[in-house]
Amino acid sequence: MKVHQLEALVAVADTGSIRAAARLAGLSQSAVSKTLRELETQQKLPLLVRNASGIVFTAAGDKLLSHARLVLGQLRRADEELAELRGDHVGRLSIAVTPWIMHTFVPQALMRFRERMPNVQLEIFEGLTAVTLPRLREGVIDCAVVPHTTAMPAQEFESEPLFAYDTCVIVRRGHPASHATSMAELRDYDWALNFTVATRPALLNDLFWQHGIDIEPRRLHCAHSAAFLLDLVRHAEMLGFCPRPMLATEAAGGWVHVLPLVERFQTSNVSIVSRRNSVPGAPAECFLDCLRGVIRQRARSANPVDRDLFGMLDLLM
Repeated sequence: MKVHQLEALVAVADTGSIRAAARLAGLSQSAVSKTLRELETQQKLPLLVRNASGIVFTAAGDKLLSHARLVLGQLRRADEELAELRGDHVGRLSIAVTPWIMHTFVPQALMRFRERMPNVQLEIFEGLTAVTLPRLREGVIDCAVVPHTTAMPAQEFESEPLFAYDTCVIVRRGHPASHATSMAELRDYDWALNFTVATRPALLNDLFWQHGIDIEPRRLHCAHSAAFLLDLVRHAEMLGFCPRPMLATEAAGGWVHVLPLVERFQTSNVSIVSRRNSVPGAPAECFLDCLRGVIRQRARSANPVDRDLFGMLDLLM
C-alpha cells in the first residue's frame, strides 16, 4: 500500500464522494478512481460500493480505513515533530474537550498555546463519548479532555486524571418539578440526556435503577450536544442530568435550578485521554502543558468565580 492510496481512501470517507475527494485533493476524478481501483486490486477485496446515493464502504473498506487514519495521523505527527526541530512550529492540533472544561479552562489555555505556537491550526470537537471514542481510535484527534468511562479500557487508552466532580438533576427555574426532593417524584417527566449504546446502561443505573426507579423508554431523549441538552431543559420542559461544574458556565447562568434530591449519584472523573502507545506531537504536548498551567493558577486564585468553581471540584493532578 502507498500513502497516496490511503489518502484517497480517507478523502472519500471524509467527503462522501469521489468527486468531492478529488476536489479536496486537487486531482481529477479519474485519478482518484484509478487510485482506489489499484488499491482494491492489490488487496483482492472490494473496499467501496458506488451507488446512486454516493459511496458505501464494505467491511474490508471500513477496516482498512481505520488503519489508514492511524497511519496518516502518525505521518502527520512525524512531519510536525521534524518541523518543530527545524524551528518552524507549524502543524495541526485536533482535540476533543468536554463542554464544561471548554467553557471554564480551555479559552485561557488556548490563548497561551497560540502565543507559543501561533502557526498551528486548531480543530476542536465537543467531547461527548459518541464523538470522541471513534476519533481517538482512528487517530483523527490527538487527545481528549473528557469524562473517563468504562468504554475507555486501559489496554486501549491512557488516562491522566484531572478532576473529580458530582452530577446533578436540573430543571429551569419555575418548572413544575422544582420542589421535588426524590427521584420517585420524577418518573413521569421527560428527560434530556446524553448517552451512547455503550454508556446507556451505566447512565440509567446511576440515575434511575440503583434508586429503585423504573422509567418508560419514551421519556428518555438523547441530545448529542451539551447546548442541545440545555436548550431542551430550558425551553422544552425537560429534566436534565449534568456535571455540577456546568453550573459555573455562562450557558447555565441565571435559569438553571438544581433539584435538592435525597439520592446521590456516582462521582465522575475528567481525564486527559489518548491512545495507548501513540506518540503525542509537540502541539498536543504544548496545549496540555498550557491547560495544566491554567488549572493550577486558577486553583490558587482568590477570585470568587474561581473559588466557586473549585468548590465543585476535587483536583486530582
